Amino acid sequence: MTVSYTLRKTCLMVLLALSSSAFAVQGLPVLDVESLQPTREQRIASLNMVELLRRHHYNKIKLDDALSSEIFDAYLKQLDPQRSLFTAADIKEFEKYRHQIDDLLKAGDLDVGFAIHRRQIERANERIIFALSMLNQGVEELNFEGDQSIQIDREKAEWVADDEALKALWRDQIKDEVLRLKLAGRETKAIGDLLEKRYNSQQTRISQTRSEDLFQSYINAFAQVYDPHTQYMSPELAENFDINMSLSLEGIGAVLQSDNEFTKIVRLVPAGPAAKSEKLAPADRIVGVAQEEGEMVDVVGWRLDEVVKLIRGPKGSTLTLEVIPASNPPTDLTSQQVKLTREAVKLEDQAARSNVLELKNQGQDYRIGVIEVPGFYIDFKAYRRGDPDYRSTTRDVRRLLSELEDKNVDGVVLDLRNNGGGSLQEATELTGLFIDQGPTVLVRDAQGQVQVLDDPETGITYNGPLAVMVNRLSASASEIFAGAMQDYGRALVIGESTFGKGTVQSIQPLNHGELKLTMAKFYRVSGQSTQNRGVVPDIAYPSLLETTDIGESMLPRALPWDTIPPARYQSNLQLSPLLSQLSERHEKRASNDPDFTYTMARIRLDREMQERKFLPLNEAKRREQREAFEKQILALENKRRAAKGEDLLTSLEEEDPFLEAGNNPLTESVEEKDEEDDPFLAETGQILIDMLQIKKQVAAAS
Repeated sequence: MTVSYTLRKTCLMVLLALSSSAFAVQGLPVLDVESLQPTREQRIASLNMVELLRRHHYNKIKLDDALSSEIFDAYLKQLDPQRSLFTAADIKEFEKYRHQIDDLLKAGDLDVGFAIHRRQIERANERIIFALSMLNQGVEELNFEGDQSIQIDREKAEWVADDEALKALWRDQIKDEVLRLKLAGRETKAIGDLLEKRYNSQQTRISQTRSEDLFQSYINAFAQVYDPHTQYMSPELAENFDINMSLSLEGIGAVLQSDNEFTKIVRLVPAGPAAKSEKLAPADRIVGVAQEEGEMVDVVGWRLDEVVKLIRGPKGSTLTLEVIPASNPPTDLTSQQVKLTREAVKLEDQAARSNVLELKNQGQDYRIGVIEVPGFYIDFKAYRRGDPDYRSTTRDVRRLLSELEDKNVDGVVLDLRNNGGGSLQEATELTGLFIDQGPTVLVRDAQGQVQVLDDPETGITYNGPLAVMVNRLSASASEIFAGAMQDYGRALVIGESTFGKGTVQSIQPLNHGELKLTMAKFYRVSGQSTQNRGVVPDIAYPSLLETTDIGESMLPRALPWDTIPPARYQSNLQLSPLLSQLSERHEKRASNDPDFTYTMARIRLDREMQERKFLPLNEAKRREQREAFEKQILALENKRRAAKGEDLLTSLEEEDPFLEAGNNPLTESVEEKDEEDDPFLAETGQILIDMLQIKKQVAAAS
């Protein structure tokens, strides 16, 4: 232990002693970081991980000084993502280990990783004590009339020089937190009570930190320099959760991830309680959880696994989530409460379903069949016992296609929006419904060997006009299917670029926990990877919600997009020459569509807000900024309403279904909204009709 560390620890203990009388009511526990030491089992597990990653990871990365430097930076970012805990002096002290981590890991030495994390825990505790001291003086005593401002995103900011500069930063951050709550409509006393309770809760959780928490944090900084899906799972996580923190289907049906101090919704499970509520959406941030009729528990600053534990529960029980909608302006902490009943999601609730759109184009009536495919599912139990009526995506879609053809539809839209994937077998078999025969996907392993998966049956179930709708949350098996349809020239792919997860993981047991590591990559039959870029649509749609922070390309150290030699397949080249005409017709129609123009304007406005570097700590200026933003939104909304002949709003507080959280047309299901409420689905139908008309014109001319 260095002299500076000893002195700093002594100062901290003095600070704790001085603070104990002031916060005796809260009963702050004494922090004991020295007991957090690596165990023998953890050291052995780290050695096993080094060997497993060296031998089996798809990315053949050498554990050397260069990778050691990456691990060092990744670890600091993980422990202090907003650079508000460590000082420049701390970083200078840590720097001597930048190129030693590789050698230490090879020797099973975890001491440096644990020491850095112990420092972070102490700093976090100091910040809580500082915050409680400010709150103890009274929220009403804070001055919001000066010309101070605060940097919004400190991820790439300079480390503050010393402890005094750190306290000045903390003071500004706490003032900003109070100001955001004031602007969200909270009373002064309520703000003080909420933040005091929040910080006391966080301090209690810090005092409960275990050695396993430090090991998991450090060893994952090592694992995830290989790629973001390579992760260590502690024995507890391996037993209770999947690696993506997907909630049990006997829960609310949502996939969550950490977003700095918040817990963010990444995806809603089709037909789950969260999706059925129609009040939750991807990118919403969860700030509170209440059980049954109990008190709302503030979860800001909680670890993801702790939030997941709080949300999970027995079937039939209720809970209430307090969320900040993703549709809020970036700095608006106004929240809403959503009550949910935990339930099991049944296979039939997630099954593919169909609908028929009645559309007009150039004075003619058209019928477009729509099949929503929420996931790639198969009832494995029924399949294995030989039940001839087992349910699967392919079987259900085949039946629905037959029913739609009986209704004389002019074309079919397969809606894969929000489809997070599922069975690879089903993605392959579904592809087979629309092509005669041929390869569907390529899988390349770490040794460079390529396996080709083929359509198992000859013949085509549906040979008519086809479009595939995708969005940013269409992932994995959805991308394989959409990519195959695009490569074969079988369908127009319309929507957003997909998620971009084109890697295959395997779980390897350790002496202590488990390691999930990436061992293979998916490729389209054209040889293009689905990794990182996803499937780029032929015709792109905007999204009302900001999704630029969602997707594989946004994950640190994601494996790159690349290509391999294509498979042998027969592509239909009839669609490519039509794309320019189809895009031109779509853009002309969209420019006159009130919902499309509103969405594009909202995206531009939100991006302007996101691009701001600093926020004033002056209440009047902050309110002025917020009011200006709301006036712009109101003007855009009324412009949309006027164009559609609807009543205008006098304020955003009036009931407006289009603006409610969760009502993004690009992420809605066919069952929930008809074509009038989902302009993107209706527009896809119009594009399909355009294709029919252009083909007829070409045929007539020839």
